[in-house]
Amino acid sequence: MQTQIPFFIGIGGGSGSGKSELARALMSAFPADQAVLVELDSYYHRKLAFPVEIQGNYDHPLALDEDLLVGHLQALKQGQTIEKPCYDFTVHDRSNRLETVQPKRFILIDGILLFALQRVAALVDLSVFVDTPADIRLARRLLRDVQERGRTLEDVLIQYLTTVRTMHEAYVEVFKTQADLLIIGTDPLEREVAAVLAAIE
Repeated sequence: MQTQIPFFIGIGGGSGSGKSELARALMSAFPADQAVLVELDSYYHRKLAFPVEIQGNYDHPLALDEDLLVGHLQALKQGQTIEKPCYDFTVHDRSNRLETVQPKRFILIDGILLFALQRVAALVDLSVFVDTPADIRLARRLLRDVQERGRTLEDVLIQYLTTVRTMHEAYVEVFKTQADLLIIGTDPLEREVAAVLAAIE
């Protein structure tokens, strides 16, 4: 039975900044069965329900189903189990699979647009921003999307130039100075993890 109110750790930063790597490393650093990770990527709208006004722009806050995400986070905070959606990047749509997520002592929330979603940001107890130079972020994104998500180099670059860069400036970078903890994304991962753990303590 969940008797302790979960502590929410929000990890934001640009695409390719290393925030997801940090989140996974933190998961391993916590005691067994003490933490769970909720990725914002899982909450992209289905293609059929995608907001018309942003025309397929997946780097805009409206691309995410904030109502569902907030409802799930509030349920976890109250000690309830949720059925988290799963997103399939190979087809760019939410899959029909659901993942059962149990409430834990630490709830890690990882996402590019985390701090741009005000109702989500309001639930965060410790906000972490991973700050990484733009050229490194782009290089990491290119490698990931081509190798892991089956996209072409041209497709990735077109998306970066048309939406990713401008949305980063409007909805991501602006929150860097407002985070509780600023992490340098080029630091050794062990140092990044140690900084977050120290901030929690």
